[in-house]
Amino acid sequence: MRVPGFSPIDPSGIGPSGRTKFPRDVPVLALIAFCVMLGFGVVAPIIPVYASTFGVSEFAASAVISAFALMRLVASPFLGRVVDKLGPRTVLAIGMGIVAVSSALAGLSQSYLQLLLLRGIGGVGSAMFSISAMTLLLGAVGPELRGRASAFFNSGFLIGSISGPALGGVFSAISMSAPFFFYAGTLALAGIVGLALLSKPKPTTAGDDEAAPTQALRDVVRDRRFQAACLINLANGWSASGMRSAMLPLFVAATMYSIPAEAARWTGIAMACSALLQAVVINPAGAAVDRFGRRLPMIAGSLLAAASVMAIPFTSSIIPLIVVLCFNAVATAILGSAPAATVGDVAGPNGSRAIAVFSMCSDVGSIAGPLACGALASMVSYQAAFATGAILWLASALVASTISRHFGDGGGGGIG
Repeated sequence: MRVPGFSPIDPSGIGPSGRTKFPRDVPVLALIAFCVMLGFGVVAPIIPVYASTFGVSEFAASAVISAFALMRLVASPFLGRVVDKLGPRTVLAIGMGIVAVSSALAGLSQSYLQLLLLRGIGGVGSAMFSISAMTLLLGAVGPELRGRASAFFNSGFLIGSISGPALGGVFSAISMSAPFFFYAGTLALAGIVGLALLSKPKPTTAGDDEAAPTQALRDVVRDRRFQAACLINLANGWSASGMRSAMLPLFVAATMYSIPAEAARWTGIAMACSALLQAVVINPAGAAVDRFGRRLPMIAGSLLAAASVMAIPFTSSIIPLIVVLCFNAVATAILGSAPAATVGDVAGPNGSRAIAVFSMCSDVGSIAGPLACGALASMVSYQAAFATGAILWLASALVASTISRHFGDGGGGGIG
């Protein structure tokens, strides 16, 4: 199959300068991801504080965050069909429009219930964006570039998430509503960029040599490669929300710094160091996924993630914690591209329904992780809470190790 945008005599996707030759849609999607995460990074720390201004409890304030993730999960099973019917480019623009409008209205909320409902609606739009963007990304490149393309796309998310919180303090100083308006603006910009620059779908015929078959969903879910990718995505959502976002700040406050402001400051520094290293490693990791295949990176990344997550509650000062988080950043960089590339290998370039299932696994982890980890930390120990993530990562490594070497260890996309 010829991949649009590549010379048939250059299957590696590497140009004369030694740089990766991506089709235009890949950098455009990375720019969109940056805009989305820049705005989200500004508004995310403000949401529970803004909710508390309506006089609700801490639990109710946190529920605003959960509502967003819950509606992503609820909407995802239906969105594969929507993407197939309307096309991923259209669904991406509609999804970002929904999040933009709901975010702007959230900044004008007059009650807690309005804020809760609007953030829930935003979750539906977020799921539309995620599934359609991944469908476009995996369809834009062939197997030999899926690891690098996934890493490049995720680097847009990562750089945006690093930059966003730095701007959050500036906008929150203006007003509690200002971050929501900024978020709406970045989403509107991303939607315009998507409609203007993303390739328009081309009609294909049965004899078109650029049309690639899409596997039936029932066949995809039986494939061990897809099962491993989904389990890794579940563990990733669990660790990101349950370990890093929920447990890490509490662990630092409980064991290292008794003053809340100091605990928050050093937690932020530690997480920033981890994020910066991940930004450095993520693209080389994507190249390794294309060169060595999907199986070995998924096994190695899962084992490194398990070891680093389990080591966190045994650190007693900030420097060892930063070192452990840096190891975790390397694992996260590897696992940011290998599972997504695997889904593309299994489902084909138009596998939006399989991508919806893959996305749901992360959402399940993001919702269940903080609840389970919080309960275990309260009733047992921080070690028990972090052990849940380590167990999931070990299970991921085990499932990945059962993938046939024919599919997982060969170069050129890991398809043997």
